[in-house]
Amino acid sequence: MSDANLFPGARVILVETTHPGNIGAAARAMKNMGLTELVLVNPYKFPDEEAMYRSASAEDVVSSARVVATVDEAIADCQLVIGTSARERRIPWPMLTARECGEKVSAASEAQQTVGLLFGRESRGLKNEELQKCHFHVNIPTGEAYSSLNLAMAVQVICYEILQARLGGHHLPSDESGWDQVFADADAVEHFFGHLEETLVQVGFHDPENPRQLLTRLRRLFNRVRLDQMEVNMLRGFLSAINKLGSDHQS
Repeated sequence: MSDANLFPGARVILVETTHPGNIGAAARAMKNMGLTELVLVNPYKFPDEEAMYRSASAEDVVSSARVVATVDEAIADCQLVIGTSARERRIPWPMLTARECGEKVSAASEAQQTVGLLFGRESRGLKNEELQKCHFHVNIPTGEAYSSLNLAMAVQVICYEILQARLGGHHLPSDESGWDQVFADADAVEHFFGHLEETLVQVGFHDPENPRQLLTRLRRLFNRVRLDQMEVNMLRGFLSAINKLGSDHQS
């Protein structure tokens, strides 16, 4: 871990970045504010000299960046996932201001939780299915005359708020600070969602040919409460019991 990293476990994740210069500029913005863990999901062009050039004195952040193929791989071990969203969605998600996001990330890092901050593509942001993997969305308000925010600028704003929260001494809310179990990571939760979908199909409650918004709303429900590992295990045990009961009836 770099000595410049004030927030171990907090990673910035850039999804399918088109311009390598934006990777370097984002790395510079991160290091300015004490974050150094960068993950790149399927970047269009990387490694690239422009990324190093635009990073100024944050070449170490760029050179140590981890490149992965999918968002799932990037967030697999994350216990808290926050996605940036520039527009309202058909099904609203729990929202944070940039300041609230900073407070939550800083406190989670102090509690040794692994946090993923998702930033989307320059042209179209994050896809709905990627945003649905998040516990919270964060929106950075802009003036109406020109609402387009450069990727590195967005990273700078969020990282600034994370540092300000740390300097201000913000801590985890009381309902999280004394939690008796480790929060489940994204990989465990994703397996739970897959198991849940299979079970709903098995009992005839969910029709994959006419899904409506059932699975999206269930994702929102469970992400909103931030399942811990024991809760995931209990829920999957419950689903397995339903699966067995259904198999026994069929045999």
